Amino acid sequence: MRQAMSLALRAAREDEVPVGAVLVKDGQLVAEGWNRPIGSCDPTAHAEIQALRAGAKKLGNYRLLDTTLYVTLEPCAMCAGAIIHSRVQRVVFGAYDSKGGAAGSVFEILGTDKLNHKVAFSGGVLEQECGNLLSEFFRIKRNKSTGRG
Repeated sequence: MRQAMSLALRAAREDEVPVGAVLVKDGQLVAEGWNRPIGSCDPTAHAEIQALRAGAKKLGNYRLLDTTLYVTLEPCAMCAGAIIHSRVQRVVFGAYDSKGGAAGSVFEILGTDKLNHKVAFSGGVLEQECGNLLSEFFRIKRNKSTGRG
């Protein structure tokens, strides 16, 4: 999770929402990603999607069997769908997303038994630290927009 947090800081430096993700298999880092939708002009360029794409290329397979994805923020519905389709085994996330989380906060997509793959997940890992990255980023953004920053 610490590596994912480092990637979230990288996203913030690029003026992207600070979310980072790392994909691990057999205890080894396979791929990483950070939010890049603004810089890449790609609405799908969330940290999780970036990590999944890089992992699939590195492993030579779109099915990321026996992998764990660590991400600083609870995945959204789009990312949850991609995680399911890529057959990630487990997701570990930091902060919960009360406005769009798809691991129980708003939607229950990752753990549903209604789809062809069920993803194990756990949240709240370094929750406060991950949440603080987001809170601070948006506090700075608000202050800049009001001329206070």
